[in-house]
Amino acid sequence: MDQQQLEFNKNEDTMRMALATLKQRKAVISQGGGPKNLEKIKKKGKLSPRERIDYLVDKGSRFIEIGSFAAFEMYEEHGGCPAAGTVAGIGYISGKQCIIVANDMTVKAGAWFPMTGTKNLRLQEIAMENKLPVIYLVDSAGVYLPMQDEIFPGKEHFGRIFYNNARMSAMGITQIAAVMGSCVAGGAYLPIMSDEVLMVKGNGSIFLAGPYLVKAAIGEDIDAETLGGATTHTEISGIADYKFDSDETCLDEVKKLVAKIGAPENAGFNRVAAKEPLKDSKELYGIIPADSSKPYDMVEVIERIVDNSEFDQYKEDYGKSILCGYARIEGWSVGIVANQRKIVKSRKGEMQMGGVIYNDSADKAARFIMICNQKKIPLVFLQDVTGFMVGSRSEHAGIIKDGAKLVNAVANSIVPKITVIVGNSYGAGNYAMCGKAYDPRLIFAWPNAKIAVMGGEQAAKTLLQIQVASLKSKGETISPEAEQELLKKIIAKYEHQTTPYYAASRLWVDDIIDPLDTRMIISEAITAANQAPIHESFKTGVFQV
Repeated sequence: MDQQQLEFNKNEDTMRMALATLKQRKAVISQGGGPKNLEKIKKKGKLSPRERIDYLVDKGSRFIEIGSFAAFEMYEEHGGCPAAGTVAGIGYISGKQCIIVANDMTVKAGAWFPMTGTKNLRLQEIAMENKLPVIYLVDSAGVYLPMQDEIFPGKEHFGRIFYNNARMSAMGITQIAAVMGSCVAGGAYLPIMSDEVLMVKGNGSIFLAGPYLVKAAIGEDIDAETLGGATTHTEISGIADYKFDSDETCLDEVKKLVAKIGAPENAGFNRVAAKEPLKDSKELYGIIPADSSKPYDMVEVIERIVDNSEFDQYKEDYGKSILCGYARIEGWSVGIVANQRKIVKSRKGEMQMGGVIYNDSADKAARFIMICNQKKIPLVFLQDVTGFMVGSRSEHAGIIKDGAKLVNAVANSIVPKITVIVGNSYGAGNYAMCGKAYDPRLIFAWPNAKIAVMGGEQAAKTLLQIQVASLKSKGETISPEAEQELLKKIIAKYEHQTTPYYAASRLWVDDIIDPLDTRMIISEAITAANQAPIHESFKTGVFQV
């Protein structure tokens, strides 16, 4: 066995181990609040949130979960909040692509933590950008009171949900709320601001204040069902439109309602019959180096994702540290912008480091993005970037100016952008390659991804220098041994913060995925985007030329 094959096998083993960790962590998250809480809801005749989604979506269809790692390893002092207390994603109901948002009543009775609000707002954002119907499966105790100051008043907090309800309704986006459990206080506005409201008798309830608060406030004794149950709201208040005896019959009606929604508009993105990649997609596991600093050929990755392994490069011999070109993914026409990770020779004969953005590459990528906007071709960004080239030569050549061109083009792009972080994602490179701050329609990370201002070792050494200098300014000294120990601590903390799990817990990425699912997810993202026609023109504004 030659050295190349040994390296491939090592890479593959490392990726499979990372995927095993991913699978194990998702399995724990899928249990929500744990077996005891699941048992409690079963006794009430309820389905779990994942069972509700499984029952609702078309059998055998694709479901892309969004935010499964939201709030991962956060709120531990409050007992944790798996998946931010909400199970959600993009799925097919009666043949129509929809956003589905299900409160997880097994996690603190479905109460809203700060990240719950962030996740729900992200899902509404996806719905608004792609004009997708939204199905809310409501079963929540409302705001988690011990953290109310972090969820209640701000623009990115709980109340923005209802603001979006109103805006989405004005945009003609269908919203259906199935109230299958509690729906209290401010949360009561969500179903009422939806187009149609369904309720499950005995379990579903809607009221601004529950029986205990009503007793405390006005002295009235009343039970939850009489106060705001399905019968009350379908026969007396008129707030709800339908009532049902079980979760299943309620969800059956949701399917019928979705089936009758008119056909969506069409953005006109080009699609032909799909072809599988000629090169084996499973080889993706062995191509990505176990050591993220090592080079590899990004073309080999692209050819295992795109139809027929065909990638037509734009300006192939210019600006080689970024690959640009046309391809198809499950038949959809796409423009790909990807960091080239192998060491390449520039047109001037200089060797360029892999994953670094140089002047000519930034210039090329900006122009390619403009062309794709002109042609109405969706953009796919494959990130493995360590940042822009530094040093006097690059600075004198205007690397900031060329980088600004690229950032300008990405920021003003009007075609859908889908981003996949396949390796490193550092500093301004994250921005230029359409990181979360640049509004990708969807953004995902592979299990080996690293997201930070800079690489762990470089950052740690910088932080160490600052701390040592601070000590010296106070007249204190530090031994070489203590300095090394401090460096280790800084590296450990920094490395923890660069993992894809840290990013996914804060929704800097929508989820962590198996590399083999990349092709499918990109295709579904464009399918969603194709329902939202583009009515604006591409403009870049002012930038240095």
